[in-house]
Amino acid sequence: MAFILGSGSPRRLDLLAQLGVQPDTISAPDIDETPHKGELPLRYCARIAREKVHAVQAAPDDIVLCADTTVALGRRILGKPEDAGQAAEFLLALSGRRHRVITSVAVRRGDRVLQRDVVSQVKVKRLSDMEINAYLATGDWQGKAGAYAIQGPAGAFIPWISGSFTGIVGLPLAETAGLLQGIGYPLYREAS
Repeated sequence: MAFILGSGSPRRLDLLAQLGVQPDTISAPDIDETPHKGELPLRYCARIAREKVHAVQAAPDDIVLCADTTVALGRRILGKPEDAGQAAEFLLALSGRRHRVITSVAVRRGDRVLQRDVVSQVKVKRLSDMEINAYLATGDWQGKAGAYAIQGPAGAFIPWISGSFTGIVGLPLAETAGLLQGIGYPLYREAS
């Protein structure tokens, strides 16, 4: 049995390490992550996690873990910004408001798939143009859903969350541990 992380995210790798889990292989799936017309954020996030876990090649007894994190402002999905202009647009939209961060985790072993969707609430303080420009200059927004990462410099913009901090980072640890145990991964071993 091999454990395969279906993600190229260094944050997910670090979070798994907090559980004492080191993947045998990392294989980031290449799928189309374009939202369907009218698709709501929670359904979108769950669908993408499912598509990712099915796209990773694995032997029948291997365990594959994939996740997707989506930033939702109402019914709007704020994906990874294409450029600094779009990142600024996302940050302005989030400024002074609450939004949801959804992380869907899927694990597969053979034909069996277990999945959990974790929704957290995040409040961003009202941002000044100076704060937005300084943040954009860091480049930390690149490759991040909603143009920010709570564990990076943007953490200074977030005075309040409700939910799973690790879910907001990209892999909710309590739910992930439960999924891994449920699929048969020996997460907690006795010391010999």
